[in-house]
Parts: sequence; structure tokens; C-alpha cells
Amino acid sequence: MRLRTTGAAATAVLLATAALAGCNRGSDAAGGKVGIDMPRTDTDFWSSYQQYLEKGLENGGPPALPLSNSQNDIAKAVSHVQALTDQGAKAIVMAPQDTGAISAELQRLAEKKIPVVSVDTRPDEGEVYMVVRADNRAYGEKSCEYLGRQLGGRGRVAELQGDLSSVNGRDRSQAFASCMKKKFPKITVHELATDWKGEVASAKLQSLLAQHKDIDGIYLQAGGAFLQPVLALLEQKKLLRPAGGDGHIAIISNDGIPDELEAIRAGKIDATLSQPADLYAKYALYYARAALEGKTFKPGPTGHGSTIVKIKNGLEDQLPAPLVTKATVDDPKLWANQLGKKK
Repeated sequence: MRLRTTGAAATAVLLATAALAGCNRGSDAAGGKVGIDMPRTDTDFWSSYQQYLEKGLENGGPPALPLSNSQNDIAKAVSHVQALTDQGAKAIVMAPQDTGAISAELQRLAEKKIPVVSVDTRPDEGEVYMVVRADNRAYGEKSCEYLGRQLGGRGRVAELQGDLSSVNGRDRSQAFASCMKKKFPKITVHELATDWKGEVASAKLQSLLAQHKDIDGIYLQAGGAFLQPVLALLEQKKLLRPAGGDGHIAIISNDGIPDELEAIRAGKIDATLSQPADLYAKYALYYARAALEGKTFKPGPTGHGSTIVKIKNGLEDQLPAPLVTKATVDDPKLWANQLGKKK
């Protein structure tokens, strides 16, 4: 079920969550507006996240300044966040893609006592009020286990990694490598770093295919960026063959966007992990409001099917990200089935 921040029912859910996860400091609520920086909108996942943010803000969300977009540029992210605080933002929602380079700005915000909600990524250093994120190591492990079973423990796999300066790219890559080494040592993995760029993913996969004609599986760490370039390349090479048939290259992706679900239905890819764009937006706004109101939280189960864990620089709410296959692709609970195919 996609949760929304509308109406009395949603209010009840949020109050229940607060009661389970933390406590309210009461009358010292700071008030003010939220400043929100989008990391990018050039992929289906991030444009969907923005749509959910906008819906949430329109339907009872916290007061907010106009959204900014740092276009996958950490220098722009820092500049935008500084502009938002200059405009009076008392809490910040961001998704820094370079999780190391953002630390100095987090320090500045902490000195100003401006709480930060980090969505999708966990900053390496610097204080955060809450990280809203799925367990990215589980992405790598589940992707490894799925491909390993599909290939019967043998073969050659191309892993199109994200940006290794991002904790997400590192978590997915490290977990995938560790799982493959431990559980499927007879599978050869070719690690291809891409900086989350579809054109880089396509070019590196093309070079690998020129060297090795026997690629049996592909792991796409970001379907929103990689899916269409990779499918176009495989089709051009006459390697895009239906799942279940001879010569099919087993493909698992991460994101859960509508195009991935369509590709599963069409037999072009085998599976994806559904990163919850709707819940990222919902709980980004929820924790931003909570920060404005002076609420605090503790590690433990929440009232919305996730777990808050302690991290070295704050807390992280780890939201669920289910595996989607041919058997489950039409599940109406998946956010991409509720959002509909992006036009």
C-alpha cells in the first residue's frame, strides 16, 4: 500500500510512528520552513520521487521553500542548501550523491542548529537528524543471490556499479562482491564503475562484450539510469532474448521504476529490487516536519514496517525494498504500479 500524507488517517499513522519511534520535546518546536534539494531529475526514479514530494507538499506536508535541483553536482548541492538557509529554511532535506564531499556543509548546518534529513544516501561524516534509506547492502546481496541461482552457480556476470564515491554504490558493490565470493565462487564478476551515468554503463558493457562473448548475467545497480541504454545495446548486438529461452542473459536491476516492471513483463529482464520512491518522499517530509517540531527518535521498529538504526552520525530509517520478479510484478502494492508508466 502506498502511504500518503493526507487526511486524518495519515495524521494518525504519523502520530503512531512518533509514539513508537521517539518522543516529542513539546513546546520548544522551532517552526519555520523546509528547504529541499533534489539530487537530479534526469532518471525515472528521481523524477518519480519529486512527483511524490510535490504531492505530499500539496496535501498537508510541512511548509516548504521552492525545490532546488543540484543536477548530480555536489558543488551545486552545497550552494543550493546555503541559498535555502539564507532564505530562512529551518530544516533541510537533501540526497547528496557524493557522500564524502558533503561533510563540511553538514558541519555548517549543525553549527547553525539546522537539522538535516538525508534521503537515499548516508553521508560519510557530519551530523544528520535522520537518513531515509533502504538497506543498500541488502540490494547487493539479494541481487547476487538471485543471479547466482539463475545461473546455477556458474558463468560470467557484468556488474554495472554506481558511483563509488557514494555510500550506495559502495554498499551495493561490496555486498555483491562478498556474496559472490562466498556463495558462488565459480561465477566470474566484471566490475564496471559508471558514476551512475547511463552512457558510461553502455560504453563499458560494449567494451566487455567485445572481449567476452559469454556474458551470462548483468547486475544493474540503477535501473533508472542504466536500463534503457543497456537494453538498446543488447538489442543492437542481437543479445536481447526472452527470459526462459535459449541465449537469454539474466538481468537484475535496482530501482523498481515502471519501465523495469514493463521489462520484466516483456521478458527482457528477470527481476528488480523496488526502491520505495513514494516512501522516500513521504518520510522525508515526515521527518522534516518532526525536526521543525523538535521531536526526537530512538533506534527500533517503527509503525510503518521499517527499523530505525543508530549510525555514527545520527539515525537511519531503513525502509523495505522488495524483490520483484515475473511472479510478483503485478502486485498493486508496488509504487510503480500505483504511479503508472511515466509519460
